[in-house]
This record gives sequence, C-alpha cells and structure tokens, in this order.
Amino acid sequence: MNENYNDVQLAEETRGSLVERGITLTKIMIAVTVIIYVVTEIAGDTQDAEFMRSMGALWTMDVIEGGEYYRLVSPIFLHFGAEHVFSNVVLWYFIGDIIEKEFGRIRYFVVFMISGIAGNALTMAWEIHTGEYAVSAGASGAVFGILGAVLYMVVINKGHYKYISIKRLAFFILLNFVIGFGSTGINYIAHAGGFAAGFMAAAVLGKRPKNIYPE
Repeated sequence: MNENYNDVQLAEETRGSLVERGITLTKIMIAVTVIIYVVTEIAGDTQDAEFMRSMGALWTMDVIEGGEYYRLVSPIFLHFGAEHVFSNVVLWYFIGDIIEKEFGRIRYFVVFMISGIAGNALTMAWEIHTGEYAVSAGASGAVFGILGAVLYMVVINKGHYKYISIKRLAFFILLNFVIGFGSTGINYIAHAGGFAAGFMAAAVLGKRPKNIYPE
C-alpha cells in the first residue's frame, strides 16, 4: 500500500515539476514529431511518396486490402518535407497548450488522436468515393481537431474564451481552410474531418462554461 502511494505521489510531483518548468505534453509531442521527421529525412527522401508509404504514411489500399490499420495513426507523426512539418507544428504550438491546460493531458491527447484518426478515416472514405488515391501524412487533421476544440470552448462561453473572441477565431479558421483549399498537395479533407471530430470530442470530454474573458 505504501509503495503504491509513493509511486502515485512521485508521479504527481514529477508532473508538477514538468509543468513548473513549462514542459507541456504539447511541447513533448511536437519534439517527438520533429525528431521523427529528422530520422525519416536521414533515412530517405520525405518528399518521395513511396518512401513515405514505406515509413507508414496513409495509402488507402494498404488499409482496406492489407489490413494495415496502424496507418490510421502513424501518418499523424509523419511529414512531407521541412515546410510541411514546420507549418503544422507552429499552429500546434500556439493552440495546443490552450486545450491541454483546459482539458488536462489525458483528455487533450484523446482529442488530438481522435481528430487525427478521424481525418485519416475521412480521407480514405473520400478517396474510395472519388476513386482518386494519394499517399498522405501529417499532423494537420489532429491539429485542426484542437482548433475545433478551441471553437467549442469559445461557443459554450458565449463567444469569448480567455482572450479569444468568436470573430477572431472564425477569421483564423476560415483563413486556414482557404489556404488549404487554395494550395496543391494539401489534404483539406483531413482538415475538415479532424476539425469536426475535435469539436465533437471536446463536447464530450470538455468542461462546462467558465465565461473567462477580459472585461
């Protein structure tokens, strides 16, 4: 009994120490994502579709015909080139801590993963519908899910959450979707799927309204 109590106490103290030093789960996950990118770049060409497929990127037929369901998860942490990983982690860095602090690490991680998986699943469904297939990867579906969770917090707090207003957030969301639609090679289906999943996951896992906003 004492050993179990000490283990729990040690875990809580360690967690508190990390938070005090500003080491959040968001930053840890971003660091892991960047390390994975560096390793894959060293191993081969991260802008080569076949190489990325061999590393675990999403290819719909591998999931459907090969039963490789891990490809719904592994693409979340893979990226096509430095620009791709940079654009995702920058957005992730600025919005991740908001939801992590509000939801706690576990629920934040659940929202993130559900969003990423939903984005990949919707991508597969869209490719099957259109008959057009492509190798895809990236954290954008999951990151857009966090953005959806932020929108949820703003909505339930009557248009303001901390220093975020519904107008500013709507503009920011619209801008990101427009950039996705107007760019080649951007999986906007994953963005949309992740965003919707993040909003819904936040509605299930999130806390009640706090009405935290400046006077």
